[in-house]
Amino acid sequence: MIKLAPSVLGADFSRLGEDIKSADSAGADWLHLDIMDGHFVPNISFGPSIVKTINKLSDTYLDVHLMLSEPEMYFEPFIDAGADAITFHIEIHPDPTDLLLRLKNMGVAAGLSLNPDTSAERVLPFLKHCDLLLVMSVFPGFGGQSFIESALKSVSTARKYIDDNNLSTLVSVDGGINPDNAQRVVDAGADILVMGSSFFKSKERKEIADKVHILKRNNINIKE
Repeated sequence: MIKLAPSVLGADFSRLGEDIKSADSAGADWLHLDIMDGHFVPNISFGPSIVKTINKLSDTYLDVHLMLSEPEMYFEPFIDAGADAITFHIEIHPDPTDLLLRLKNMGVAAGLSLNPDTSAERVLPFLKHCDLLLVMSVFPGFGGQSFIESALKSVSTARKYIDDNNLSTLVSVDGGINPDNAQRVVDAGADILVMGSSFFKSKERKEIADKVHILKRNNINIKE
């Protein structure tokens, strides 16, 4: 089943508890937490204390995406706060093997992410160490951006490599995803759809979750 991971960055932080409970009630599989430092990306979001609060509000799997210049310095604080998975960027650590293994040894799922202008081939050698690959379909930093179509090729390339090598790595896609383009993203090879604004700004959150959960992958070749 395709998983839905609402991005908490798209929630209304003045009513965060209500929005988290609403996502849970709608059937969200994961909660996606974007952590930004103002250096690697041009924005600042929140830190371990908010993750700890969300962990108290929900039993849902917490998928923490570290968009940080030194992500390894914050592994332990976010794990202590309740992270179930931690993802960092190939652009920061071109050889991430040691850090991926460190995360696994710390008892969380280890993820690697790439930006839209980074070739998927950069991450392929490391997927055997990854529980999760996060393909960005917008340039990270701000919510509400439009989906970048070229990201589908990265998803497709990763999916083929994972399948050809019998890996268990899950492919997540984040940025500009909505009910209108979700099927194309799944067809490219996504296992998890991250939705921020399109989910939290909707009054039909359960309907969105239900639509994601019934999506089936069609074997479509994504071209350049």
